[in-house]
Amino acid sequence: MDSTNALGEYLRARREQVRPEDVGIRSIGLRRVPGLRREEVAMLAGISSDYYLRLERGRDRNPSVQVLEALADVLRLDPDATAYLISLAQERPHVTPKPRATGRVPASIVELIDGLPNHPAYVQNKYTDCLAVNPLCAALSPNYAVGVNLLTAVLLDPRERALRRDWDDLTEEGVAILRTELGPNVDDPRLKELVGDLSVRSDRFRQLWARHEVRPRKGRLSQLTHPEVGELNLRSDKLTIGGTDGMTLVVFHAVPGSRDVESLALLGSLVASSTDHDEHQEAGEAPEQSTQPTKPSDRTHE
Repeated sequence: MDSTNALGEYLRARREQVRPEDVGIRSIGLRRVPGLRREEVAMLAGISSDYYLRLERGRDRNPSVQVLEALADVLRLDPDATAYLISLAQERPHVTPKPRATGRVPASIVELIDGLPNHPAYVQNKYTDCLAVNPLCAALSPNYAVGVNLLTAVLLDPRERALRRDWDDLTEEGVAILRTELGPNVDDPRLKELVGDLSVRSDRFRQLWARHEVRPRKGRLSQLTHPEVGELNLRSDKLTIGGTDGMTLVVFHAVPGSRDVESLALLGSLVASSTDHDEHQEAGEAPEQSTQPTKPSDRTHE
């Protein structure tokens, strides 16, 4: 991760993903570089080739918003990506660091997710570390567990690849969200550590990280093939927890009237049965005996 020229790296990565025909340029013969050439971007944005070259090479890091918006239009950036581009060019004034918000999940949030027996729910931080989880969510995947980095698990654990029918979309979205969380804060030690580790261990992560795509954290439809209840499609809502350092509450639900409601209820009953069994075991209780009288037909076989 280049912490010295974030703006230039982003411009280069996005330029390489735009095909000439997408912006009305007729491509003739072989091109030595993927995507658009620098001079083509400059021409379409209405700036000089020399100035654009300075931007990519980090020799000019404070272009105007108008220039950035023109470049965003050429690079076919959506509003979120455009905002991200502009943020990379903004000067970060030196400020006295404020005391960091606590890394502990607020007790009221823990009480909230524990009080949702019919909805899987968990809390993560901006690095995708799982900080709190309720039993039904833990039943969806063993990686919904406190201390697990969820992005790392999804990228590297084969069980996640088998569980998630939407693995390709999920990993693409997860890496783009991490890039968004990073923003101009390229010197964040925890993010640098996470990016460095995943860059070494995951080909998929390296490919996606190099694309410099950004997306806001928002709800999605998770498509699962659960080992106990089969196909399960769950919507999720992601809510920022105020007063914390970027914590997010994620709550899953099945669409009312869908087959997924029954599947989620079945999973909940399995969790409840397992919990009851564990409580009986801890208490040293023997399994419950049937209170029904023995049928005459049963006694004939004694």
